[in-house]
Order: sequence, then C-alpha cells, then structure tokens
Amino acid sequence: MKIRQDLRNIAIIAHVDHGKTTLVDQLLRQSGTFRVNEQVEERAMDSNDLERERGITILAKNTAINYKDTRINILDTPGHADFGGEVERIMKMVDGVLLVVDAYEGCMPQTRFVLKKALEQNLTPIVVVNKIDRDFARPEEVVDEVIDLFIELDASEEQLEFPVIYASAINGTASTSPDPAEQEENMASLFDAIVEHIPAPVDNSDEPLQFQVAMLDYNDYVGRIGIGRVFRGTMKVGQQVALMKLDGSVKQFRVTKMFGFLGLKRVEIEEAKAGDLIAVSGMEDINVGETVCPIEHQEALPVLRIDEPTLQMTFLVNNSPFAGREGKYVTARKIEERLRSQLETDVSLRVENTDSPDAWIVSGRGELHLSILIENMRREGYELQVSKPEVIVKEIDGVRCEPVERVQIDVPEEHTGAIMESMGARKGEMTDMINNGNGQVRLIFMVPARGLIGYTTEFLSLTRGFGIINHSFDSYQPMQPGQVGGRRQGVLVSMETGKASTYGITGVEDRGTIFVEPGTEVYEGMIVGEHTRDNDIVVNICKVKQATNVRSATKEQTVGMKKPRIMSLEQSLEYLNDDEYCEITPESIRLRKKILDKNERERIAKKKKYAEMQ
Repeated sequence: MKIRQDLRNIAIIAHVDHGKTTLVDQLLRQSGTFRVNEQVEERAMDSNDLERERGITILAKNTAINYKDTRINILDTPGHADFGGEVERIMKMVDGVLLVVDAYEGCMPQTRFVLKKALEQNLTPIVVVNKIDRDFARPEEVVDEVIDLFIELDASEEQLEFPVIYASAINGTASTSPDPAEQEENMASLFDAIVEHIPAPVDNSDEPLQFQVAMLDYNDYVGRIGIGRVFRGTMKVGQQVALMKLDGSVKQFRVTKMFGFLGLKRVEIEEAKAGDLIAVSGMEDINVGETVCPIEHQEALPVLRIDEPTLQMTFLVNNSPFAGREGKYVTARKIEERLRSQLETDVSLRVENTDSPDAWIVSGRGELHLSILIENMRREGYELQVSKPEVIVKEIDGVRCEPVERVQIDVPEEHTGAIMESMGARKGEMTDMINNGNGQVRLIFMVPARGLIGYTTEFLSLTRGFGIINHSFDSYQPMQPGQVGGRRQGVLVSMETGKASTYGITGVEDRGTIFVEPGTEVYEGMIVGEHTRDNDIVVNICKVKQATNVRSATKEQTVGMKKPRIMSLEQSLEYLNDDEYCEITPESIRLRKKILDKNERERIAKKKKYAEMQ
C-alpha cells in the first residue's frame, strides 16, 4: 500500500474561545506561508464581518501550509454546537484532529461535542493545551480531564495514546513540557507532532476516481463550488465525470476549474490526486455528501449524516405601520429568494412554505444559528418579522419527544442556590456538581431545550454577570408535561402612534422597565417596556405636557429619568411570547403584538378564555 508522505490533513476542533483561529494564524505565520512584508489581520481565518465582531468562527474554513517537505491541509471548525453541521462534515475530510483545550477552563460542553464527532470517525487526536501563560493555568489537571473525557466517550486504546503539546497561540510558542518557563520560541514541536503522529493519506491515485463534497461555496462568476476530498484516483480539469446525486440519480458534467489551497488563497490547479482537499466548479446543483466519479465506474461513497434542526421560527413579511421605511428588500419574493440562497451553502437549515405566501417556517440548529442569519439579512437591507423560536418536537416510536440540552454552568459559590432553583423551574435535572475549591462551582444539568429559550437574561441577572453558561444538544427524550420556561412578566404596550416623550415616559416609569428612549417613533401595539406584574397594560408614552401660563410649585425641580433597557437582536428573540413578533429592519429592532389593536386583542383573549372554560 502506497502512502503520500508529503501530505497531512487535519482539523482543529475546540470549544468556543479556546484559541483555534489564533492558533491557525500562528501556524500560517511561522510556516513562512505569508511573505515577510505581507499585511495579515488578526484571526485571519475569520473572514466574515460577524465573525470578526463576535470573535467566533461561524463557517468552517480551509487553508494549507508547507512545513519542510510536507503540505499540511488545515480546517478551522466552529466551536458552537449551533454550527455542528459544519463540524461533522469536516471530520470526513481529514485523518486527524488537533483538540485545543484552554489551560484554565479545561473541558467544556462543546469540547465534548466536537471530540465525540472526531472519535466516531476514528480520527487520530493530538491534544493542544493552549493559553499556558494564563493566570491560574492548570495544564496537568486539564490533561487529566481530557483523558477522563476520552474514556467517557469510549476512545480506543490507540486514540488514548495521544501526544500533548503545551502552547500559547497568542505568543506563538509551544513545547512538550507543561512548565510555562520551558516554552520554545516557536511552534516547531507542534509541526513535528503533526507530521509524526497524524496518518498520511493512502496513495491510490491509479484507481477509479472518488471525490466527495463536504462543504459548499458560491461565487457569482462560477456558481456553486463544491469543496471536498479526493478519496481515490485522480481528477483533472476538462474531465467528463458523473455526479452521484443523493436521490440516486446520476448527472454528467465537465470539471471547468479546480482550486487547491495555500495560505488564505485559492490556487488554480490542473490535477488533484488521492488525499488532496480541493474546490471544484462546473456543477450547478451539487450538494453536500454527493460523490463525483468516472462515468464508466459509478460508485458512490456513504452519504454524510447531518444533524437535524432542533429549533424553528416563522419568518414573515414586515406588515407593521412602519414597514418599508428603512429596508431595501421588503417583498415576499425578495425574502424568499434570500432564504433559498442561504440553503445553497447552509446544510443545517430548512425552509418550508406555509399556507400564507408571506410566511415561511425556518428551522435551524439553535438560537445563535438563526439569529446570525437574521443579522446578516438586516445588514444586507432586508426588512422582516419573526415569531418566537420554538423547539421541534418529533415522534419516536409513537412517543412525542423533545430535544434535551446538556448545560454546563460555572458560577461563584454564592449563586448556586439561585441557579438550582431557576433550573428546577425549567424542568432541569442536575447530573453533576464539581467544586474546584477556588470559589467557583461547575454544575451540569439536562434541560429540555424549550426551557432554555429566554434563559440567558435571567441567568445573567441571577449571577450578577459572573456566571458562564454553555449548552449543546444531547438527545431527544419524551416530552415533559406542562409549561417549561417562558417569560413571567407582562409588557407595556403603546396605545398611540407618535414619538415617545420624556413626559410620557416618566409618567409610566413606575409601572416597569422602559425599552425606548425619548424621541423614538412608536406605533399602536408596539411593546415599549416590561410590566412589573404578569399582565399586559396599554400606556401612552407619547403624552406631551400641556403648556399653560400658570407656574406650578414644582416648576424648578428637574426630572430624573431611568436609563431604558435597549435589547440586542438575540435578547429580543428570547424575549418574545406566543402573541408577539420581532420586527427587524436595517436600522431598528422593535417588539410588537401580533394584533396591534387593543380592542381586537381583548376580544380574542376573552374568546380564548371562554373556549378553555368549556
């Protein structure tokens, strides 16, 4: 059996914020892939604006570096479970993984999630304990945690023999010693470990071609681009090949262009052989998981399994009184086109039509997945409305089942009681509690996913901002009876259309928390604040003080106004109730009632109450 000693394919996996992208930066710099005078941004792999702002990786990216005589293909994967669809497919393209773990935080929920995927594919792991220079770093304990996690996830004996590299990605140093003082000035020890431990691909390039698509890209000039790995054989530009579709049909096409990767660039190539990671254009409707092979030797690779969506929302055309004021794209046709184009590259997304031509059910892997899509749309000039996120309930063996999340919470000791109580109210079941003895406690819960919708705001106020919460999808389990989670407070709803005034706001401030600033335009039925009680009330915050020539005794007193609570997109989506929409435009995020007219709302509420009594 021939082996391609000049090539290694690896993926970098880790929990959010443990330093994957920064590590890739350093590998790129130190391998001499960039010219000496080349300007390279920090976290060069995070190319999308949202990725840069939030400091997270949303889309998997590939790059390649040359080290000595070896080409190393590196795939940087997202750490959030919401983008798990990206992680799973990457695992199929590589022969080994670098598992990056923070030297202070240790194993986190997504570490478990991504490692489980890697072990299921029998990949060879190398563990990188990053941020070794952090205060309170505990590298040796973290390695023990990693070993425990490997054992818990049924790793094989070969997988348990993993090498450990201790690194500081931000400083560009690494070594095989856990002592920060013994860090070497460069990352040579990590490069050497990759070349030595990661299996080289088998060279079977003289056999019939098999190329499988694992990621999609889109380009206005060449259309769809399939990115994947050549598992067998050789592929050339101009070759006539067969595309084995997921539905069993076969299409023929000609390979018009092929690209390899080096640094941050795509390089046009003429030929690729077994083991290479490449991008191919020329196929209009290629999809993830499909196989490209010779016309005379049609043999498909096993289809890639992609996790199903667990959360859905209804996207609607904006029909509020302020519709069409701020957006460029406001019609149903434009919104539908945009959602369909998202399906071209996002495999974990589903878009279904409804009875109404102006509404679509959009399903994704979690709140973050869907809110990133909405944020991208509003930045592109779209206006739309969305309903409250709901979990997707499945029927398994005749039993209604709902998604359950594994939640890990790190909080200061004094807040543990409040957290346990709030989790209990959301049907959370505690499975573990670890006290590290440094005043921090780690709590692990299994919670129905619907119990977590809208929990973040409550969690931050319970822990005064000191708590850290992470969760990832665990499994589908029989549905818990009754209401789980949800908002307890009612809202203040505007009765007028006009501008919010200082006088109007101070008049209703004692009723709750206000969401708008003076001068904000509001309309009837728009939510302008949160009530202190559990019922909704209608208020007039556009009221203006009557100007009279009679001086009042309190004239000289100045009015102090509380600061309004301005909510981000994620907070607004979490805040919604069943009878409310979130209106999203390029410039504003507004909460509103589905039915704007007060009398109409009351009539429907009475009808509903009457029906429940029957």
